[in-house]
Amino acid sequence: MLTNLSITNYALIEKLEMEPCAGLNMITGETGAGKSIMLGAVGLLLGNRADTKALFDEQKKCIIEGVFNIQNYGLERFFEKEELDYEPACIIRREISPSGKSRAFINDTPVRLENLKVLGKILMDIHSQNETLLLGASSYQLSLIDAFAKDRKEKEAYSTQYHDFIKTQKKVRLLEQEKQQYQQEADYNQFQLEELSSLNLEEGEQAALEAKEELLNHAEEIKSRASQALDHLENEELGAMQQLAAAKQHFQYLQKFGKNFEELNQRFESLLIELNDILESLSLEEQEIEVDFEKSEWVRERLSKIYQLQKKHGLQSDKELLDLASSLADKVFKGDHLEEELANQQALLKESQEKLSAMGQKLSKKRQAIFSGFSKEIQFLLGQLGMENAKVEILRKEVPANESGIDDIDILFSANKGILPQPIGQVASGGEFSRLMFAIKYVMADKMALPTLIFDEIDTGISGEIALQMVRMMQEIATKHQVICISHLPQVAAKGEKHYFVYKDNSSERTISKIKLLNAEERLFEIATMISGSNPSTTAFENAKELLSK
Repeated sequence: MLTNLSITNYALIEKLEMEPCAGLNMITGETGAGKSIMLGAVGLLLGNRADTKALFDEQKKCIIEGVFNIQNYGLERFFEKEELDYEPACIIRREISPSGKSRAFINDTPVRLENLKVLGKILMDIHSQNETLLLGASSYQLSLIDAFAKDRKEKEAYSTQYHDFIKTQKKVRLLEQEKQQYQQEADYNQFQLEELSSLNLEEGEQAALEAKEELLNHAEEIKSRASQALDHLENEELGAMQQLAAAKQHFQYLQKFGKNFEELNQRFESLLIELNDILESLSLEEQEIEVDFEKSEWVRERLSKIYQLQKKHGLQSDKELLDLASSLADKVFKGDHLEEELANQQALLKESQEKLSAMGQKLSKKRQAIFSGFSKEIQFLLGQLGMENAKVEILRKEVPANESGIDDIDILFSANKGILPQPIGQVASGGEFSRLMFAIKYVMADKMALPTLIFDEIDTGISGEIALQMVRMMQEIATKHQVICISHLPQVAAKGEKHYFVYKDNSSERTISKIKLLNAEERLFEIATMISGSNPSTTAFENAKELLSK
């Protein structure tokens, strides 16, 4: 339940704080004094979108904070799942900066609005005029039926199966699209693959061929140059090797005259070894090089084929050609096996659809089983609220499986004898809507573990004994749930355990909405004012005393 509400810098509110009791709390005040503004602030705590236009002072931050006692509601698993610190006194805070940035916190840990919405639905149920409009929507009516039927287990099982069905259905559609695309491209892909495969290309081959072509194109020149180099080295009379051999004798003689000459001789020996190795290698290269016009033509033709395929596909290397061949092979393979994969997925889809249909029927039966009980209970409560001839029926139509099930629900309502029940939105007046909505809330309060219920002028359009009966029912709800009621009726306001008064303070340059907890004397005056106006008569005070004493 809500134990403390603090609102700072919101709309007409500069600073406001209230501490509602665990039972029935009443909020009254003149129209436009700020009661609905308070509900807007509470809505922000529950995850509604923020607007900087709502700032009282556009230069300051807006802070709305609610403290909730959640000790007895088994929410530990929720906090563990969301990785939040659990505290019996849960603090929810919203902050709106002048720049428009909105932040949300649960126990001082930043959270997303989705987290607030989930927790908010557990902690509070707010009746507002918007919700009255929602009552005519099939989805909202279905949620009421589900709450009454207590079919959470069946709904969760159906929802899991539905998402499995949608996932499989998506796979089948993608495979069908791939199949269609493959059929359009199959021949072309096969031709491309065969063209690439016929080349028997190996990675790195292009670079090797280009080097080979360079060698073959200059074979004659290379062989001539190599032969001349060998002659310069090996000529018996003038060859460098002959001269070096003569120099070797002198180095060997000099080495006995000291360490420096010995080191020079060693270096000279190393040079001769390296030069002999070069000579041998050059000789082998010269012998292997031959002018081969046929081989040169073969290399040119193969490179030409490689270049043509690269140009055709907009590629730069043999590796890219090999990658393309691999990709085409995958497409051809997948295309060849697509039919089998599609058939398997279609079989899974059929199986999933059958399971979904069975679960949908099971959920629907549980819903239909309570139609009569729901209608009778609402009719009984409406009778207590002065609508003895009210009739409620539930019209159910089976629809294709969707996220909510296979049921389309329409609650039909008639307030008068002899009038056939019609869809709610077409037949209910303001007062009838209020009583119908209250009856539904009364029933739902017993079915759902809601810590706090807020009624925003749910007594609109009713008065007298009906209003008294409604507030007695509120008192019953308040034995198990915290109730906060915004009311304009004195007979309703008089029954609260706590009575808050919202008013406008015009003492400064700007109008400010304020709230105060009324003491016994102030409460008597407020009830009397609600009965007869701003200057209550003695009779009004007597009537107020009577209302407060009952």
